[in-house]
Amino acid sequence: MHPSAAPRRQAMTAMLATAMAWGLTAGTTSAHAQAAPRRLGGPGGARLGLALGGGSARGFSHIGVLKALDEAGYKADVLAGTSAGSLVGVFYAAGYTPWQMEEVALKVRDIDVADINSANKRGMFAGEALQKLVNEYARHQPIERFKIPFGAVATNLLTGAPVLLRTGDAGLAVRASCAIPGVFVPTLVNGIEMVDGGLVSPLPVKQTRLLGADVVIAVDVGAKPQNNTGNGLYEVILQSFEIMGRALTELEAQQADFVIRPDTSRFSSTDFAARKDLIQAGYEAGRKALPELARKIAPKAKSA
Repeated sequence: MHPSAAPRRQAMTAMLATAMAWGLTAGTTSAHAQAAPRRLGGPGGARLGLALGGGSARGFSHIGVLKALDEAGYKADVLAGTSAGSLVGVFYAAGYTPWQMEEVALKVRDIDVADINSANKRGMFAGEALQKLVNEYARHQPIERFKIPFGAVATNLLTGAPVLLRTGDAGLAVRASCAIPGVFVPTLVNGIEMVDGGLVSPLPVKQTRLLGADVVIAVDVGAKPQNNTGNGLYEVILQSFEIMGRALTELEAQQADFVIRPDTSRFSSTDFAARKDLIQAGYEAGRKALPELARKIAPKAKSA
């Protein structure tokens, strides 16, 4: 392997290995899995939606937030995710608990599953490995058969329009949502080339409402750009995404009923080795938000 390819391969291997590892716990049980759901406004009340934003390695903090919400009894009725948020969201929507995700995410080791692409000049990775792993460990269910209605946000490369992928091949949807230009080859979905949804909707609040949510809790795992570009092309591309996406994220956050922001500023978006700390940062942010969440969400639920 060329030395310059090592950081990129390691980062993508970690992400793909995590996706595979979560699936290995599909049959495990957890005391937390049976927590009584807190349906907003009671039976027939407001539908709660979660909007999980992009953030590459910082996406691990979504798991911690989901743990805190689950412990407090908040269960999503619908869920939309962009990029890293789609990867976490697809497993949650398919029925995995946050504890199952965490348990194996912390044990996973780098394995050679990143499909480095040498034939196509449009991206370093083909993305087929990610698609295959998601489908295998989601038991090849199409999105419309998930326990929770789910949508992955991607970008139409030709028109620049956001696309909410809410039916069909789950792995393909996540692959498209995560297809960072220059890192992944664009993903072909129904004859249309698609790339990372973070280009146009890094925090998919609007798409969560399109799925039927009355009240939306958004989880923003991004951070203001730091001086952590590193030396590799992968790091430069992700830093550029952060610079481009922060203003749009702030605008989308204003459309949410409540926003949870884990403190991920001390972590690089390529720091996959910090997964334990990122999950903990998400959990702490989720727990801290609970009192204010209860105050703000209850009145909205009654009026929905």
